[in-house]
Amino acid sequence: MDPAAGKYIGAGLACLGMGLAGVGVGNIFGNFLSGALRNPSAADGQFARAFIGAALAEGLGIFSLVVALVLLFVA
Repeated sequence: MDPAAGKYIGAGLACLGMGLAGVGVGNIFGNFLSGALRNPSAADGQFARAFIGAALAEGLGIFSLVVALVLLFVA
């Protein structure tokens, strides 16, 4: 196996985190919307928490992008 192939495989596996971050953000807002439609009076109090959760999920996606770029260009 080519030594550079391991680098590409590792970067591809690290990129899975970006896709899973998208799934996580969709899950967060889908559950928020479901809860907001069931109880509209409580939706305003939970809106900020939904954005905090989405920001944390996107942060993990960006972190996996950084790991993939480090594997490709530094290691």
